[in-house]
Amino acid sequence: MSNPSESFLVGLIGEGVTPSLSPPMHEHAADRLGLRYLYRPVDLSVLGQGEGIEAALKSLLHGGRDLGFNAFNITHPCKQLVLRCLDEVSDDAARLGAVNTVLIRDGKFIGHNTDFSGFASALATGLPDAVLDRVVQLGVGGAGSAVAYALLKAGTKHLTLIDVEYSRAAERAEALGRLFPGQTVAAADSADLPAVLVEADGFMHATPVGMHSHPGLPLDPELLSPRQWVADVVYRPLETELVRAARARGCAVLDGGNMAVGQAVDAFELITGIRPDPDLMRADFLDLIERGL
Repeated sequence: MSNPSESFLVGLIGEGVTPSLSPPMHEHAADRLGLRYLYRPVDLSVLGQGEGIEAALKSLLHGGRDLGFNAFNITHPCKQLVLRCLDEVSDDAARLGAVNTVLIRDGKFIGHNTDFSGFASALATGLPDAVLDRVVQLGVGGAGSAVAYALLKAGTKHLTLIDVEYSRAAERAEALGRLFPGQTVAAADSADLPAVLVEADGFMHATPVGMHSHPGLPLDPELLSPRQWVADVVYRPLETELVRAARARGCAVLDGGNMAVGQAVDAFELITGIRPDPDLMRADFLDLIERGL
């Protein structure tokens, strides 16, 4: 547990992070707890990377340590690259091969992954009655890898991964299959989505489709059955076309804001030693979304 009089200096390293909602979410949570907490985005696209992304990342981490930062959140395109800059990595982050939270403790950099744990808690609280036996997931990028790992840890017995690049889905399925030998992880071609979805208990969407910059639907909503649950990682907008269409079909739905809040809650706890109220952080998140921030 942290001393309430302690102050916290935290950054977010990645490209295009200036509009991120993480700084206000963390700072509002800290304000309620009476903590002095400053969270600032460190945007690689603004700073430039003449030395290369990995070298720039390493320089920022070491500079941050020297300046007294307590931690950094890490986002695209640094979640894998940062592994080579760390002294220690949590077991789950090592298995995932991705880090989104770096703690600075006694001069050492310690990596964690709260993307998977944030989604796991969001799934447990947002869809508590969801049957997880057979799940079809579309998209296996950074967020997709984290949610696939979370689904398998939550007990999914058969996970089918689909991606626009079949080779990427096959590679991820093989890697996850080694980590979860008692469960089945398979890759399928995009054209096979209708066939594999028929038998699924749930559909996990983890591609950019549905974002403000990538509007649209990742699949024909007619393929969804009311008995299935649908989860989305996209949260801008919160009500994606998929979320609306799935709800109209009678599906239980988990919007992408749940994962965004879940990872922030877990990161905040790692940084401060204090767990913020998830419901209040969700309310902050919804308020920020509504205000278009």
